Amino acid sequence: MIGSGQERFSPSAFSTRLRSGRELSEPDGASEEGKLLEGDNGGGFGRLADEIRAYLSSPRGLTEEERRQYGERLNRAVLGFAKDREHVLALINDWLLRHRIHELQGQHIPYESIAEALFAEVIGMNVLELALADRVGLEEIQVVGTRIYEVRSGRSVPSRFGFASIRDVERIQQNLVLYNNDRINPRKRWAEVMLQDGSRVTMTGFGFTASPTLTIRFYTVQAFQLSELCEAAYGTINEQIRRLLLAMLDARFNVVIIGPTNSGKTHLMKALIAELPDEERIITLENRFEMMIHRDFPHKNAVEYEFDEDDALHRSSQAFKLALRQSPQRIVHAEIRDQDANIYVRACTRGHEGSMTTVHANTLEDVPEAVSDMCMQDGRAMNPERLTKRIAEYVTQIGIELRLVNGKRRVCRIGEIGWHDGAVTVKDWIRFDESLSDWRMPAMPSQRAMERFRRYGVDTAGLFAGAGAVAGAVAGAVAGAAEAAGHVRHVRGVGLDAEGAVQ
Repeated sequence: MIGSGQERFSPSAFSTRLRSGRELSEPDGASEEGKLLEGDNGGGFGRLADEIRAYLSSPRGLTEEERRQYGERLNRAVLGFAKDREHVLALINDWLLRHRIHELQGQHIPYESIAEALFAEVIGMNVLELALADRVGLEEIQVVGTRIYEVRSGRSVPSRFGFASIRDVERIQQNLVLYNNDRINPRKRWAEVMLQDGSRVTMTGFGFTASPTLTIRFYTVQAFQLSELCEAAYGTINEQIRRLLLAMLDARFNVVIIGPTNSGKTHLMKALIAELPDEERIITLENRFEMMIHRDFPHKNAVEYEFDEDDALHRSSQAFKLALRQSPQRIVHAEIRDQDANIYVRACTRGHEGSMTTVHANTLEDVPEAVSDMCMQDGRAMNPERLTKRIAEYVTQIGIELRLVNGKRRVCRIGEIGWHDGAVTVKDWIRFDESLSDWRMPAMPSQRAMERFRRYGVDTAGLFAGAGAVAGAVAGAVAGAAEAAGHVRHVRGVGLDAEGAVQ
């Protein structure tokens, strides 16, 4: 019998029994509704759902590109995109028609059709469907065990919905990884799914985390112009900061952006890239494609690398080597990590000015030392103080700090990073004052920075109007004296001190 679990399920035999009016057997003690909701792998519906999963996950006669697009459509269907769901539902309907399966006699299905019931089992997101119904402003869904949290405007709040059981979460995880030829099992207790639009799903299972988790980060960014970030809807910067950022790009400062997760680092970096001339050669390096330069800026002269540290032939070191041979005018590194810190530092100190990256650091003052620590990880004998000094002066010249303030992603600091008396210094050009809910300019740029603006023909008239009016005047004078004592210039990527000695 089909329900006994001793015979292989046959669609043709199943449809014959349905037509003959025979009732499908079910395991003892299992209710019809429970069998539907819990999958009932031993019963008729569960076996039919397994057949549909196998059918959807193993398409035949497709090219590699068609298979990739098909997998993308399945993922989007699982995540609730309406058009993709309609397409997958049509596939299930077609399969049922070809196998002449129109109903399940003897079983209660709380759906209008058997196709919808199967869709809910192999594609549907269970109670997440309710949380996803209101997608306006939804940035992220976080599932921990049976609990659900919704992230809107950068803030995580408990959802009014929750899963009835851990198994429902695990079923959704298996559906997502199945359509990506992956698995979550005792040997591999995690998986990631990346969609073309930038949405990302991260999953972990028992044994790796205390409870199964599911995190869905939706790609919600629509604005990529600095002018749009000045608008009230964003409030990330103001007009004066926009002009300053453009001047920094024109002067080709090396920029580092810091901030907590979901603070808008990638968004700001893309807005800066949007302001660059389309013909300017840009090389981007990421371990996961997130910036999607060609998708959003199809006319940009950009080469996008996605490296994999687990693949010896495609690690970040190899990506950097190739990138440096492709005449980059700017290098955009999504995030400095241990494996590639040394290569990025060498690139920035050997003529590749105007580069951009992000770093995990608490404050701008911590950035050079954080990068230095990563450089030291490869075991090379380096003087940590000299290395940190070099990074502060040539690799992380300008630091930008982003934070969530009152539900908005704000540029809270723009600082000129330097080195004086054996320590990292930061001269704040911009600070966000929460008490005023506005930005102020504590200090003027250093003489060295102003000389750089002049060298690249950047007009700074009015750019720093009112700078130093607060407490920055004293700080600026001290920093100016410090700079005169330890002035550093840059010659073909080699740092020289005031006496011309190699650092």
